Amino acid sequence: MYKNSPWTRVAQMKHVTFFSDDLAAGRRRGSAAPEGYEALPIADGNIDLKQLFLPDPKASQLLGKLLAKIDWQQDKIRLFGKTHLLPRLHQWYGDEGTAYRWSGIQMHPRPWIRDLMALRYAVEQDTGARFNCVLINLYRDGRDSMGWHADDEAVLGPCPAIASISLGAERDLLLRRRGALRASHAISLRHGSLLLMRGETQRNWQHALPRRKKVLTPRINLTFRYIEPADNAPQ
Repeated sequence: MYKNSPWTRVAQMKHVTFFSDDLAAGRRRGSAAPEGYEALPIADGNIDLKQLFLPDPKASQLLGKLLAKIDWQQDKIRLFGKTHLLPRLHQWYGDEGTAYRWSGIQMHPRPWIRDLMALRYAVEQDTGARFNCVLINLYRDGRDSMGWHADDEAVLGPCPAIASISLGAERDLLLRRRGALRASHAISLRHGSLLLMRGETQRNWQHALPRRKKVLTPRINLTFRYIEPADNAPQ
């Protein structure tokens, strides 16, 4: 049923659960995927993928522009009493009043540049969702990564829509239910793809981008979000 699908189980792991009729039924009870998207049949969440949101060479052209134009920064995070550099570079763009705080890092929005504004409108038109800010991550090669987390900060609301665009190296996104210790699903995120997470996904699921030493080229990930400015007034 899922042959040649980007949705896969995590290979060679005994803890992995296969997609089941119960999971599919749970996903079908949620909101339908936008036109042109493939729905992952998970319970208690809505995850949809469009493999060719940006065709090549348009995706490659955008990748080159963002690599050159974004003023990338590398912040530090404190874990278990020690300070570490984040294993990736990032930047935050958005409307006025969309400051964003996560894991002790406070990010103030930079003004939209033309390429990001055009991409924002294209994503809104394609998904039917509204966005006013974007977190951009640069994974320089397979040594850069993202740990387990959910995009569930209060300023994003109880059931946020997160639109995630991948440019560059193909990487796999792992998923696990909250409370689980290991991944149960993996999603192959190709160059130019758009992954849309909605509904109760952030409440019930976590995701991570693991290290992959064999990946030698960069990947940019743009996650578009919506923050209600009135709920995010300066402290």
